Amino acid sequence: MIRVLLADDQVLVRAGFRALLDMQDDLTVVGEADDGEAALRLARELLPDVVLMDIRMPRMDGLEATRRIAADPALTEVRVVVLTTFELDEYVFEALRSGAAGFLVKDTEPTELLRAVRVAVAGDALLSPGVTRRLIGEFAARSKAPEATAAGVADVSVLTEREREVLALVGMGLSNEDIARRLVVSPLTAKTHVSRAMVKLGARDRAQLVVLAYESGLVRPGWLG
Repeated sequence: MIRVLLADDQVLVRAGFRALLDMQDDLTVVGEADDGEAALRLARELLPDVVLMDIRMPRMDGLEATRRIAADPALTEVRVVVLTTFELDEYVFEALRSGAAGFLVKDTEPTELLRAVRVAVAGDALLSPGVTRRLIGEFAARSKAPEATAAGVADVSVLTEREREVLALVGMGLSNEDIARRLVVSPLTAKTHVSRAMVKLGARDRAQLVVLAYESGLVRPGWLG
């Protein structure tokens, strides 16, 4: 059973998500929060598998709550999926940097919401990879190329050449199966390379790997050349 915590300051939004999630045999809503402080407190008390986190909430916003959940050693297994009204929300990129497993647009199709919750727990793929890739590219394009030694930028020199290659492909939004076809290896081998890159770079999940791929310069949407 996948345990879900809902964090949104709109009662109707929470009610809609709860009704949908509780209809599933493998999903259950274990709690609801109407602001970031309550979300953080309930995450620590309930240890849900997934937190569906709205960004704009009173007292503590979803961005700060996500950051604190990701930084808490006791919550390493908790996955945060950010909820946003617009695909190119200016805070979503920062939420991914802060440790969110991905994001969903609030008016997403019910089947996509259910899939996203399950995928977040599995950690096997990004949520809405095409949109996530475009969003990260949009914000990365506005910044200058990072220096490898800059504070906060991942040191990809700890990776092998093949792991750097795989990281770049993950940054482009490719799945393990896509990577396997591109490199002519088995999906299991591709998954192993992804897992090793995550461990070496201290990434919680594939969403963070995408961010690191952009910030390290392995993928350069706005500063080619």
